[in-house]
Amino acid sequence: MRPVTHDEFDAIVQDALDDVPAELMAMLDNVVFFVEDEPSADDPDLLGIYEGTPLTERGEWWGQGSLPDRITLFRGPLTRMCADAEELREEIAVTVVHEIAHHFGIEEETLHDLGWG
Repeated sequence: MRPVTHDEFDAIVQDALDDVPAELMAMLDNVVFFVEDEPSADDPDLLGIYEGTPLTERGEWWGQGSLPDRITLFRGPLTRMCADAEELREEIAVTVVHEIAHHFGIEEETLHDLGWG
């Protein structure tokens, strides 16, 4: 894939987010999306990560000053694995759905079993 600028990548991310079913996006509770260039050196091929408290683990204490959960997409690994902008958009959408599933409390093993891993 040819190199994409940060602005081009952000536009592709927006298109990919628009591809995620609105019903699914509406179910998110206090989640923000970020884009970073690269993941940590410990996992250089990581496409995205969910950081926060899954809905299944939130109790009455949650929300008392809790920061938003984060879904971070990593530009480097995503662009390196895709042949063109269309494939990149599709991979970003799949990655977003995968990370949203973690927000809903779905574990990695279950996602793999369902074909989202």
